[in-house]
Amino acid sequence: MGRQLASIHRKRTAHNRELRKINPRYIFFPHWSWLVPNSILTEFNCICFHMTDLPYGRGGSPLQNLIILGHNKTKLSALKMSPELDAGPIYLKESLSLEGSATDIFKRATETTFDMINTIIKSTPSPTPQQGKVVKFTRRKPAESELNSSMSLEEVFDTIRMLDAESYPKAFIELGNIRFELSDVYKSGNELKATVTIHEKSE
Repeated sequence: MGRQLASIHRKRTAHNRELRKINPRYIFFPHWSWLVPNSILTEFNCICFHMTDLPYGRGGSPLQNLIILGHNKTKLSALKMSPELDAGPIYLKESLSLEGSATDIFKRATETTFDMINTIIKSTPSPTPQQGKVVKFTRRKPAESELNSSMSLEEVFDTIRMLDAESYPKAFIELGNIRFELSDVYKSGNELKATVTIHEKSE
């Protein structure tokens, strides 16, 4: 990536020794879910991307929490990483639609992320402190992906689509030892249609 920047995608590459060889002006962490050691945060200019209009929505599972709360659009925030999670100053924000499946949303977010990286490299903006009321999100647990009888049809639709991406626990229904996992949901008149995968529950 040259001596001006580094892009970290794998946990094992986030080490001071390797980064010193590059001596980057910026280190970008796109779609990153691990804690970065404080030694790296203090030595290098680290920037990550969070799918909320910070300081609203600090914390885990931002996409799912936003959809559950009824949002159909958000901001993608590029922020300087700090020891306090999602609390660093902001370099840049861009609008992001929350329509479609989680896969669709992540594809848009990826395109926007790399556009933002190019903007930051070219314009070298100074980060500004976050302003507004801090609202924290909690990381969702796999068990929360279960559909239940209290949900409306719209809530079922949103739950299926917001979990429809690689590595996410799919929305599911359980009957005894059998699990029904749902994906590829779409609306057809007053009905929902989806792909269903049926298997025995894992022990």
